Amino acid sequence: MSKLYIIPTPIGNLEDITLRALQVLKEVDAILAEDTRVTAKLLSHYNIQKKVIAYHQHNEHQKTTDVISHLKSGKTLALVTDAGTPGISDPGFLLVSHCVAADIPIETLPGATAFVPALVNSGLPSDKFFFEGFLPHKKGRQTRLSYLSQLPYTFILYESPHRICKTLEQLIEHCGEERHASVSRELTKLFEENRRGTLDELLRYYRENAPKGEFVVVIEGMK
Repeated sequence: MSKLYIIPTPIGNLEDITLRALQVLKEVDAILAEDTRVTAKLLSHYNIQKKVIAYHQHNEHQKTTDVISHLKSGKTLALVTDAGTPGISDPGFLLVSHCVAADIPIETLPGATAFVPALVNSGLPSDKFFFEGFLPHKKGRQTRLSYLSQLPYTFILYESPHRICKTLEQLIEHCGEERHASVSRELTKLFEENRRGTLDELLRYYRENAPKGEFVVVIEGMK
């Protein structure tokens, strides 16, 4: 019976994958992967031999029609990204929306997502929060920052190492240097770091210590 499985994969530590996810990856007809090389390492670690098809932001519009055809023919497929849950700042939404329109069954497994451990670890209120993900690089960036700075609850950003200082500078411009925040990097990996403080303290730290790895920034809401 045709079905699309959405499979979260580890964000760093390869042990952070569920037994059910491994079982599904063994049973599906093929795996759609953001980067086949990254997925190959995961499959090799668990001795899973399966056909892997490249499906990412640069080809998803061209590939989706073919994927839907395979699913309609009775195939079972799994969608994975390099790390975390597909559809959360990664490819996934387009295919899921087409499956919904075509009445193709979808099953999404629970699993790793970077912003959840970063939020819980931050010490900031987590009963209500806003997940922004990556900010626009240019157009609309200041508008988004202005909007986010006025939220009365915690908000969360994803950021790269070469933009983290710029982002902290801009957060200070919009939120003030005394706004509390938490910066997590390399989550679940050997050199995981969770640093808390004011935006000014965090900026000074990363100006003095070269940023490395992928970042999750959790910012206190406006009081």
